[in-house]
Amino acid sequence: MEKKKNEWFDWIKALLFAAVLALIVRMFFFAPIVVDGPSMLPTLENGDYMIANKLNYLIGEPNRFDIVVFHATADKDYIKRVIALEGEYVEMKGDKLYIDGKEVEEPYLNSIKSSFSSKQPYTFDFKLEDLPGGYSEIPKGYVFVLGDNRGNSTDSRMLGPIPIDQLVGVASFRYWPIDRFGIVN
Repeated sequence: MEKKKNEWFDWIKALLFAAVLALIVRMFFFAPIVVDGPSMLPTLENGDYMIANKLNYLIGEPNRFDIVVFHATADKDYIKRVIALEGEYVEMKGDKLYIDGKEVEEPYLNSIKSSFSSKQPYTFDFKLEDLPGGYSEIPKGYVFVLGDNRGNSTDSRMLGPIPIDQLVGVASFRYWPIDRFGIVN
């Protein structure tokens, strides 16, 4: 009888340890995210399930073209792509992205841009100083984000630069649907 009691106690300890470990991993290292809406098409689709790696921004800085999750409001997170970093100037002219006056390729948009005519740009022209905040460069501690679906995305063009401390993490792994399982670029 005593042996059975000890066995139950060992199981309870193991389950409790596993639950605490899962909670720590969930709170500090990874967060599940569900893509809500079409703003990241063609890269991500509505209903894609992803893992956001929180650790990246605890020990490092965002990189250009990271797909990030950030707190847009108190109860809503958005998923967008980092386009410009602090201290940089960003503008779009003739459907081309310019950072500090130099053209920057956006290879993740090649497939979708090819379906647009030269009369209708994929991304309408903008200059950083004409956007919310009227900045001449991305402020220290901020990033500039855009959705890949430029015609249907609430991003830095409307919200202004995003504070780095609002970034939840980088979303680079999709686990559902299974046919698109894997790392996202």
